[in-house]
Amino acid sequence: MARMRPDDEDDVRVRPNRRGSRPRTKQRPDHADAEIGLVLVVDRGRYDVLVDDGPRVRAMKARELGRAAIVVGDRVDVVGDISGRHDTLARIVRVHERSTALRRSADDSEDAVERVLVANADQLVVVTALADPEPRPRMVDRCLVAAFDAGMDALLCLTKADLADPEAFAAQYAALEVPAIATVVRPGRIDGLDQLREALAGRTSVMIGHSGVGKSTLVNALVPAADRETGGVNAVTGRGRHTSSSTVVLPLAEGGWVIDTPGVRSFGLAHVQPDDLIRAFEDLDAVAQDCPRGCTHAPSAPDCALDDWAASGTAGAAGEARLISFRRLLASREGES
Repeated sequence: MARMRPDDEDDVRVRPNRRGSRPRTKQRPDHADAEIGLVLVVDRGRYDVLVDDGPRVRAMKARELGRAAIVVGDRVDVVGDISGRHDTLARIVRVHERSTALRRSADDSEDAVERVLVANADQLVVVTALADPEPRPRMVDRCLVAAFDAGMDALLCLTKADLADPEAFAAQYAALEVPAIATVVRPGRIDGLDQLREALAGRTSVMIGHSGVGKSTLVNALVPAADRETGGVNAVTGRGRHTSSSTVVLPLAEGGWVIDTPGVRSFGLAHVQPDDLIRAFEDLDAVAQDCPRGCTHAPSAPDCALDDWAASGTAGAAGEARLISFRRLLASREGES
């Protein structure tokens, strides 16, 4: 019978590249020394952050944030090298709670991917040309739906008002109480720019519109140092050419911020439900409390309290106009424009 020899260290197999056996701690640093900043630009996994009362720094997302998205307009905590010197990199370790979030769905199917475009803005400026290219009211409607869903105020900026009557277009949104500013670009000046400056002063405003409407021209006039690329309208398609390719936060001389976005061709709204939208209309929402559960508030919805309200005459002409406008916005959620 063979004798058993005692084990020695040569008998122990060590697996290469095995992580240490020390248990991982759930404790994370509290980053009490973090500085607060505003995300100005998002660029391929890197973030330009303006530190409060400090420099503009380049930062990356800390690993502990995982897959959490950081978007333009976010208020964040940053640590590390916040000197702002060239070739330095700070880390974003926390994202503050958002006051608003402007969202867009990838498409209008039931499994649409919802994406936050901009955080913490309080006003959406929908820029549309009155001609060349032709206005797209359904696109404007969809932008307004996104604004109301986010809890943001809305403003119409109507460009090329020398080519068509701005009052006729603005009248479509009067019942929604959406103000409108008409502008005309002339050699050396923009008519209506002072009105626009006044509407933006002290606020954080997102400017959105499809290509070719003059949005970048307005941004360059508001913030001369912005140097946003401008472009014209394609003579074949009648649509604008994409120019600005990134979303950026720019400071206004009058105080506040303007957020310029790339030109959009569509605005998915699959994430917005009828009850989300109607909450933006206090008078209609109060009436809708008497609707049956699951009511879509559409004209074809059975037993919708909004129909009884309009039919009774208590709504008045103004209330009926708001109901028609609300249902137009509701219908705009379906399909692109």
